[in-house]
Amino acid sequence: MDRKESFIENPGQFEKIEQILLDLIPSLPEAKEFCKLTLPNGEEFQLPILKGTNGPPMIDIRSLHDKTGYFTFDPGYTCTGSCSSQITFIDGDKGILRYRGYPIEKLAEICSFEETCYLLLYGELPSRKDLEIFCEAMKDEMLIHEQLISFYKGFQKGAHPMAILVGVVGALSAFMHDGLDLKNKVEREKTAIKLVSKFPMISALAYRTAMGLPIIYPKRNLTYTQNFLYMMYCDKTDIENYKVDEFLADVLDKILVLHADHEQNASTATVRIAGSSIANPYACIAAGIASLWGPAHGGANEAVLDMLEKIGSIENIPKFIEDVKAKRDGVRLMGFGHRVYKNYDPRANLMRDLCHKVLDYLEVKSDPFMKMAVELERIALSDEYFIKRKLYPNVDFYSGIVLNAIGIPKSMFTVIFALARSIGWIAQWREMISESVIRIGRPRQLYVGYDRREVKSVGSRLDTFENKSDIKQRSNRRRFSVTKP
Repeated sequence: MDRKESFIENPGQFEKIEQILLDLIPSLPEAKEFCKLTLPNGEEFQLPILKGTNGPPMIDIRSLHDKTGYFTFDPGYTCTGSCSSQITFIDGDKGILRYRGYPIEKLAEICSFEETCYLLLYGELPSRKDLEIFCEAMKDEMLIHEQLISFYKGFQKGAHPMAILVGVVGALSAFMHDGLDLKNKVEREKTAIKLVSKFPMISALAYRTAMGLPIIYPKRNLTYTQNFLYMMYCDKTDIENYKVDEFLADVLDKILVLHADHEQNASTATVRIAGSSIANPYACIAAGIASLWGPAHGGANEAVLDMLEKIGSIENIPKFIEDVKAKRDGVRLMGFGHRVYKNYDPRANLMRDLCHKVLDYLEVKSDPFMKMAVELERIALSDEYFIKRKLYPNVDFYSGIVLNAIGIPKSMFTVIFALARSIGWIAQWREMISESVIRIGRPRQLYVGYDRREVKSVGSRLDTFENKSDIKQRSNRRRFSVTKP
């Protein structure tokens, strides 16, 4: 295929893609059962029950307010379905994770990240020919604009790579905005391929900028993951002799597969709610990256390594466990438990196996982090305190150890997560934006503030700043304490 020819503009592929895109628009099942809601005044209302392919049924409350005058209250959306989707299924009680119906265990064993990207975008695993065409299309789009590269120079050395990532991905919208027709499915397809293809270079340059290192450009003969490692670690003074370790690249590739999508998590929900306003897709992904950065989400594996460093050695674990149970200030067990999984996270088993393979390959006989991790896991799986609270190891528990072992710095852990999740975010965005009716995300609230108050003139108001504000006042010339950059 001519390298200048886009994947979806290939005449042999267009008809096939056209049908795939239509098939990937989710449709709601018809309600065949109803439940009865009785209000305090005795009024009764029928609400439809929706059943998907898998998972618990849902009560359709879209007409609740119109019928009853009531809203529902569900902080954190713990029991609320915000959309219908065909992409990812999770059964947290049984420890099941599937992409497009395929178990994560088999995908991680058999498929590359490129194959997983194709699956999430098109709903089926690619044939050999499909994969070849798709990989060529991604390589056509892997470079970023030279003016965008100049944008990196505005960040100081030592800036956190995630801060750089948020800024640069958001800046992509300045380069790819004019003429972008989100109503056109071909344009949406191009957007998805461009974003995922450029992410390795964007991510690697975030690291090199933070370290004050010169730019390394990707190579066409390398795979997606190999290119990322090459652009991160290659010595510019010895480019011709630098070889990517294929085993470690394969390990990282499996890590990307395990993190490619995870249903309606915080960052994915952020991408969807930003996209519901028909915002530029690159800006939507930047919003997802910002959400991912938090230690309660994508930053959890970095927090696990910080925890192990604080524990120090296996001898200190009993005292640490006591402090966790006593809920001592500043002591938290990171990498255990999950908002969705109430059983063992299926990705955690795979990550633990990867961890052992990496340490064996690197001939690390006694990794202190691994020793502590194994002991913590043993305690969690046998101690009634953790069993009762369903605190099992999650994917973050071992992923930090694996990434640390293969030489990825802690500051890049969440960037790796974003690199993997880029395909999930854009697939979820495309699914949402393809629907015939797009409703802007607009959660309701339970207002508990003041009732109506009268506005007094400024001379009649009480002084409140010293009691209300946590900011300390300084001199008259500089009223607030400000941290120096």
